[in-house]
Amino acid sequence: MGPKLVITSIIITAAVFAVAWVGDQTGSTLYGIPLMTAMALGIFGVQWVGLIHARLFETEHYFDLVGSLTYVTVTILAIQQAAEIGLRQQIIAGVVIVWAARLGPFLFRRIQKAGEDRRFRKIKLSTPRFLVTWTLQGTWVFLTAGAALAAIMTPNTAPLGTVFFVGAAMWVLGFAVEVIADNQKSAFKADPANENKFITTGIWARAQHPNYFGEILLWAGVAVMALPSLSGSAMIFLISPVFVAVLLTRISGVPLLRKTAGARWGDDPEYQAYLKNTPLIIPRIF
Repeated sequence: MGPKLVITSIIITAAVFAVAWVGDQTGSTLYGIPLMTAMALGIFGVQWVGLIHARLFETEHYFDLVGSLTYVTVTILAIQQAAEIGLRQQIIAGVVIVWAARLGPFLFRRIQKAGEDRRFRKIKLSTPRFLVTWTLQGTWVFLTAGAALAAIMTPNTAPLGTVFFVGAAMWVLGFAVEVIADNQKSAFKADPANENKFITTGIWARAQHPNYFGEILLWAGVAVMALPSLSGSAMIFLISPVFVAVLLTRISGVPLLRKTAGARWGDDPEYQAYLKNTPLIIPRIF
């Protein structure tokens, strides 16, 4: 299993570098390396340094925090590498930084309070598994932020138009939903009366995973804001919201949580009714 996981990590990394190389329309380099490829290299480098520390101490406590700091760092680097920075680039950079600065510390505090992230109980004891996990985080950072990074580093002084404002509205709504969902769930878990219970109140009564809906929507908003600045092969970076949706609903998000919840409440009729009657991702309005 170990060699297969290492090979998987290599394939994932190679795929990301291929996307970076194909989509790079900046025409610039950093230390002789095409700019988007250099960004990808830096992103993975940070994750692998984090892996070394995490494996040595068998800890997952800094996983999400490292991810959020990576977003902030590469966004600032993109600003520094941009030929010119207008309002469009400032807003796109700002929303990425605001999102990362909010989510990373939130997840870090949550793990500190809980003492662990159950998903990592077995993963952190295996170097190959941990390698895949940290490599996936690097993939997550680059593919989600790729459209934003490309737009920031692409000169575009045209007035902000309808498409940009639609994207901005999507980001605001998605960010608001994610923050509300996270805060409601944190408050629910903090109440001793709710120990060993699952949340079905607030926005969680309208969707099983409203925080994921917010995450998908806000990254779709970033992609829409970036769209007017992208052309040709750079359009590949619009994969961002699709990647987020697939990863959260098919790979690392919903499947893992459903498995954990099933082990705890699988025989609970109320839990089964909640699953049956509540939309998975998109909150119902009425």
